[in-house]
Amino acid sequence: MNRPDVDQEDKIDAERLPSFDGVRWTSYSLEDFTDLYWDEIGPCLEAEGNPASEKPTHQWFRDHDARAFLAALRRHHDRSFGEFWNEDLGLGDAEAGYAWATTDDATIDALEGFLDRRESRYSLATSSVDALRTRLNLYVRAYREANGTDDLLTPIHREKEHPAYEAVDAVYAAFDWLNDGAEREYSAQTLQRVRRVVDAWYQHLVGRRVASMNPASGLYDEFKWEVEDSPTPSLSASQIRKLMQATATSREQLLVVALAGWGLRASEVAALHVSQFHRDVAEDDVPFITFESRKNGPGEVSLLYGIDVLDARIDELAEDETWTGYLFPSSQGKTPYVTRDTVRNWFQNLASEAGLPERIEGERPSPQLCRRFWYDTYTAVLEGVLEGVDEIAAEQGSSDPRVVMQNYLSDSRSRRVRREFMREQLEDAFGENL
Repeated sequence: MNRPDVDQEDKIDAERLPSFDGVRWTSYSLEDFTDLYWDEIGPCLEAEGNPASEKPTHQWFRDHDARAFLAALRRHHDRSFGEFWNEDLGLGDAEAGYAWATTDDATIDALEGFLDRRESRYSLATSSVDALRTRLNLYVRAYREANGTDDLLTPIHREKEHPAYEAVDAVYAAFDWLNDGAEREYSAQTLQRVRRVVDAWYQHLVGRRVASMNPASGLYDEFKWEVEDSPTPSLSASQIRKLMQATATSREQLLVVALAGWGLRASEVAALHVSQFHRDVAEDDVPFITFESRKNGPGEVSLLYGIDVLDARIDELAEDETWTGYLFPSSQGKTPYVTRDTVRNWFQNLASEAGLPERIEGERPSPQLCRRFWYDTYTAVLEGVLEGVDEIAAEQGSSDPRVVMQNYLSDSRSRRVRREFMREQLEDAFGENL
């Protein structure tokens, strides 16, 4: 099959958002729209400004083929983007600062201090930090509504004497408010995300010796939210195998490996450079890729598969004496590497040659669906790891195995355990020779 010439895609000046065609908007709550803003729109905005202070115009949404987001927001939730920006994102007037649901200065300082450290130590992008801020603020609002106070620190402060059960009851009351309000209808996924960041915030306060306890540590056992199938479908292991079998060049092979084997986003794949790859590691470790700033997920990605594919691509490109180190170089456009749209077109052409269905649960095969395979696999791996440390958690007197992962397993041991589980899961898609 002759492939269309996609080099012209390199000339695109503005990066467009992933297509929203086929998205089942009726299944999206307002909180899902909030997550979609931070996960997809925010990172695209970062190239032009701060997604938390510079509100995108309707023209911006038109220029980036994202009008469907605005239309669905109004059609299904009767929200203008201005109302969504002020009320649901909680951004309000940028000049007045973030509109926290509390006026207690100590609580605000503790919240902002946590976010500052998350940003600096985890190298999170601005959009990721703002997503965490939005979820924390939802909890602050729930705490205020359920307990009649916006002071979240006094009940847990080390220098105050309060019965521990009162602090725990207040946290549970906040989540009962979120969980039981018929008019609120927060999705299970949103509640889980709020729970995770709240637990992390309290644990941070304990570590900084601000709090005497973490009153949220029992939330994992107390609330069992069942998450429905993701609105974003995923490619299966057999479909990944079909893609690999259809590849004919080192570029195509590296494309599939980077998306499904390494879990990279299309924009990250497009900009890959050899300097990001680190192979000089300890004998019991594996090579990895580093990112100066990454929206979500690990800042270092282990290379469990595909080193041979990477080497083949490098050998091919190195024959050109003018090669600058980018694995998907472009001789056109504003950057020395291809655009995210080019990666998307390459992938869709390969999916067609591999005989993948034109629609998978209503959506065209795309890099996002390919990466979703890695993400779902990684999530399953984490669940498997947590199940494996349940016994250790019980011995340590902890009801939450995540505490064991964080406090009792060394970073290197934790990475090895995750890699072992991940390697097993990837065998279904890439074969046994990992």
